[in-house]
Amino acid sequence: MNQQSPEAYQALALQMRCPAINRLSVDEARGSMLQTIAHAMKLIAGSCGFLRSFTGRSTLLVVLPEYFLSGFPLVENIESWQAKGCVAMVGPEYEALSTIAQSMRIFLSGNLYELDANFPELYFQTSFIIDPSGEVVLRYRRLLSMFAPTPHDVLDASIDHDGREALCPVAETAIGRLACVASEEILYPEIARAHVLRGAEVLCHSSSEVGSPQSTPKNIAKQARAYENMVYVVSANSAGISGTPFPEASTDGHSQVVDYSGHVLGEASPGESMCGNGEIDLGALRRARRQPGMTNTLARQRLELFREVYGNQSVYPANSLDGVSEPKRAHFNTTLTHTIEALAEKGII
Repeated sequence: MNQQSPEAYQALALQMRCPAINRLSVDEARGSMLQTIAHAMKLIAGSCGFLRSFTGRSTLLVVLPEYFLSGFPLVENIESWQAKGCVAMVGPEYEALSTIAQSMRIFLSGNLYELDANFPELYFQTSFIIDPSGEVVLRYRRLLSMFAPTPHDVLDASIDHDGREALCPVAETAIGRLACVASEEILYPEIARAHVLRGAEVLCHSSSEVGSPQSTPKNIAKQARAYENMVYVVSANSAGISGTPFPEASTDGHSQVVDYSGHVLGEASPGESMCGNGEIDLGALRRARRQPGMTNTLARQRLELFREVYGNQSVYPANSLDGVSEPKRAHFNTTLTHTIEALAEKGII
C-alpha cells in the first residue's frame, strides 16, 4: 500500500474538464471517452507526484467528477444514450480506468452512465470505486435523479437482482470504509446517513455543480453531511463541460476535501486543478467516533424517534417505471408533478 500507514494518507478531488459527447457520433463518442481516460491518467500521475513531494504523504484516493467521460444527456432518449453515452460493466472503459488504479496504486472513484443486462431498457448513473489491483470493489447507482432512471424507479426488481445492500454499498478497504454519493444527493441527508450507518468513513462525491463565489447549496451540504455524520467528504467537480450549448465554466470550481468536523481542508478554484486535496486521518476519525461528548453527532442519533415518520410515509413513489415501456424525460416530470399534488392534498405542502 505504497509503504504508507493506512491511518493517514492524502485524498485528491481531481477537478478536470469534461468533454460532452452529445454532438458526436457513436464511434466518435467512444473514442472521446477513451481519450478522456488517458487525459485523466496524465493529470493523476502529475498530481500524485507533486503532492507526494509537497505534503510528504502518498495520495491513495482519487475522486473524479460526475459523468466525467460523457457529460449528460440533453435531447437523447434512453436508446440513443445507451448507444452513445453508456459503458458496459465489463468493457474497454473500465479496463482503462482499472489500469490507472493499478499503475498509480490508488483507489480510484468516479461516476458514469452504465448498462446492466438485467435492465436492458434502462441505464443507471453509477459511481464506482476501483482498488489498486484494478478490481471494481464498489458500484453505487444514484438513487435520486430528476430525469434519469434509478434503482428506486424499479425498486422491487432491483432488490430481486442485486439485493437490498446494493442500494447503499460500503467497501471495506485498506484505506478505510468507502462509499459514494452522487451529485445533488449530497443535498439529501438520508442518503449520506444511510451509508454512514453501514460503516462508511469516507464519502466519495462525484459532482457537476454551479461554480460561484457565493455559498452554494452543495458546498453548504458537503460541510453539513461531514459534520453531522462524522465522515470525510471528498468532492470532485468538473472544470467546466465543453461541447454543450451552455457556457462551459458554469460548472467549475469547489472541488474539495472536508474533514469529519466540517472543515474544508483544501479547495480548488476554477479550471483543471489538484488543489482540492487533504489528509484523511482514519485514526483521528475513529477516536472521535468513539469519544463520548456533545460533538459525537453520530453516536447521539436517536433513530427510533423517526421510524414511524419514515416507515409510514411515501413521497416520491417507488417502482414508478413499472409498466412504462419507453421511459422519457416527460415521465419523470409528470411523476414529480403528481407527487407534489399528492403532498398538497395531504396538507404537507
